[in-house]
Amino acid sequence: MARGLNKAMLIGHLGNDPEMRVTASGQSVVNFTLATNESFKDSSGTMQERTEWHRIVAWGKLAEICNQYLRKGRQVYVEGRLQTRSWDDNKTGEKKFTTEIVCSDMQMLGSGRDQGNSGYDNSASFQQPPVQKSGFKPDSPDQGGGASEAEKDDLPF
Repeated sequence: MARGLNKAMLIGHLGNDPEMRVTASGQSVVNFTLATNESFKDSSGTMQERTEWHRIVAWGKLAEICNQYLRKGRQVYVEGRLQTRSWDDNKTGEKKFTTEIVCSDMQMLGSGRDQGNSGYDNSASFQQPPVQKSGFKPDSPDQGGGASEAEKDDLPF
């Protein structure tokens, strides 16, 4: 059976400061909203703009980085997968659903000063570390593998 693809890539502005909490097992998790804008001409030719809101969740080290550096209004690139969750509302007894993007990669765009965040003012990228599924380990210089510094200088790229 063929594998599916579940990938979301967004560029937008944070609608709120990230909210971080720690699970009972000690795992960090952060939630925030991201607004994306779309411009289009309506049937009368008038330019219209539509804003779509997305729920973002990040886990582990990436959650801690989001909590430390992101603030409301900051422009970011977010990459991840769509996930739908359900729960029972304790007040009404109804089953509730939400779809969110589980973030695996986040890049801050623009400068912090431009975004109202004086704590950080360079673009940067942060990724969740990949889960290693096999025993393969890439060569590292201390193991004698890989190219030497002289060989690396000769590479055309």
